[in-house]
Amino acid sequence: MTNDKLEVLTVGGGCFWCIEAVLNQIKGVEEVVSGYMGGAVPGTPTYREICSGLTGHAEVVQAIFNPEIISYEELLVMFMTSHDPTTLNRQGADVGTQYRSVIFYHTEEQQIIAEKVIKKLASYYEDEIVTEISPASKFHMADASHQDFYEKNKDQMYCVVVISPKLAKLKKLYADKLKEQ
Repeated sequence: MTNDKLEVLTVGGGCFWCIEAVLNQIKGVEEVVSGYMGGAVPGTPTYREICSGLTGHAEVVQAIFNPEIISYEELLVMFMTSHDPTTLNRQGADVGTQYRSVIFYHTEEQQIIAEKVIKKLASYYEDEIVTEISPASKFHMADASHQDFYEKNKDQMYCVVVISPKLAKLKKLYADKLKEQ
């Protein structure tokens, strides 16, 4: 990061294409990269290995953001309300530990904020929030075909059926926090 004021958010909530598309819409988010975190195998895992569910990695996105424009807490609230944080290892048809709802914190302050956000949002959900809060570990960037997937494939059926409704919900809930389209 060249700007000392920028911070990092790393989260997973199902397929990284969805979360990447959501975070790319938010004012103050400078860059969003899809990848993997949280596994316990040596080396750099492949997409195929991640999809097996055997590596322990989660599909995540890492967002570089300007906290003078959008706070870490605001980003977490928007993340938590853009997916279902009450389903264990699943988002819709995407099933497996690689699709778990997770917040990887980079600082103790981020951990405290994550815990606070989950506690604050708990009453809004009928079921218990199962989002994992874990320390950030090595981030493995996904290959180029997974970066900016929604922007490059808006007409693909997955994007139309799964991602576009998430973006419509985001626009309805947080219109004032979104970039000009």
